Amino acid sequence: MIHNSKKRFRLSPPQVLAIGFILIIIAGSILLSLPISIAGEGQMTWTDALFMATSATCVTGLSVINTGAHLSTFGEIVLIFLVQIGGLGFMTMSTLIALVLRRRISFQERLILQEAMNHESTEGIVRLVRKVLIYALYIELAGAVLYAIRWSFEMPIGQAVYFGIFHSISIFNNAGFDLFGSMPDRPGSLMHYVEDPFVNIVSMLLVILGGIGFIVISDLLTYPKNKKLTLHSKVVLSASAALIFIGALVILIFEFTNTHTLQPLSAMGKLLSSLLQSVSSRSAGINTIDIPSMRQATQFFIIIMMFIGASPGSSGGGIKVTTFVILVGAVIAMMRGQEEIVLFRRRISKDRIYKAITFTLLSFSLIVIATIVLTITESYPFLGVLFEVTSAYATAGMSMGLSSQLTEFGKVFLVILMFIGRLGPVTLAYILIPLPEKEHFRYPEGKITIG
Repeated sequence: MIHNSKKRFRLSPPQVLAIGFILIIIAGSILLSLPISIAGEGQMTWTDALFMATSATCVTGLSVINTGAHLSTFGEIVLIFLVQIGGLGFMTMSTLIALVLRRRISFQERLILQEAMNHESTEGIVRLVRKVLIYALYIELAGAVLYAIRWSFEMPIGQAVYFGIFHSISIFNNAGFDLFGSMPDRPGSLMHYVEDPFVNIVSMLLVILGGIGFIVISDLLTYPKNKKLTLHSKVVLSASAALIFIGALVILIFEFTNTHTLQPLSAMGKLLSSLLQSVSSRSAGINTIDIPSMRQATQFFIIIMMFIGASPGSSGGGIKVTTFVILVGAVIAMMRGQEEIVLFRRRISKDRIYKAITFTLLSFSLIVIATIVLTITESYPFLGVLFEVTSAYATAGMSMGLSSQLTEFGKVFLVILMFIGRLGPVTLAYILIPLPEKEHFRYPEGKITIG
């Protein structure tokens, strides 16, 4: 009886992940609400602290405060620590501690890691986690050094190093928080460096490396030896490159004559801004041009890019580029009269197609419902609400300025949306709805007219 009771109350991997993220968010909220976390004589409400902790842990980047001006150094360290835990995953960090202490990783922990890393099986999962930690450390260190060198020409070396570390972690983990609000003469995010090739290129590389996923990075590093890439890596790399190019071209065309964005810039500035905005819009949340000043067509296009998101196994959100590719593949196969989706001479299984459709429809439904609710509770134009809702769910961090003007209800609502977006609606369904017993029979086939 005791054994059955224990088995009955054992948490599944998705439930462990959800509870782990909730506990980290609560701890972060408490720390950010402390007076030591606030700069000067300011204060932060519990709702604002909860919003910021959730945004950091879910690596979203939406903010209800001016991060650089409102938070003290302690508060900034808490925020970036939450970003690091949220980006790599708390189970990855826990595994690091276990490996340092030479503790054996149990099978249950491997199952949780498999869920967290969105990996196919538990085989080699601990080895993958080791690689993730090493890759992340080296990439963030390289980014921090490059940023520090660049910013040492315009600020004290200590501040340049601190800014380098903070922004490297934030941008690599696709969070998008920045500290330039602490400088009264600087606009938000990276807008001051709109025509700076060095800052733009380093930032784009960090976003891309953080958004393609560690499985792809591992594949790329072993390519010189193996001379082959997995289907997953081929799809992610080709789709990401296509989305970056198409996104940059669309933004350049739409904003070319906009006097508030690209029009005043040089040819190099226009190209860099279009590229960075295209790279960033699917997940990172950094910008070098003013988002609210963009044309509505561009803003709507960015909404679509945010919805697509980054790659599986990365810190980015959205429905993921692989899901998008499968959906496009299904449309092409249907138009050609083919029964199967074939990518790079490999057939895609039916369960992957069903999962892609399910994930997309659930995500779309959540965004629609959330937008309807917030258009009722918030006094803000529809497109702005849709933009902010999509950014929160896709953990993209782009903002039209709505987050700081939300009601208490609106802030809590976006907190829930960011949490669902980080876990994924399918994972959330596994948590809330028990798995049904396998049916031992099949129903007769029926036909429904389509189109």
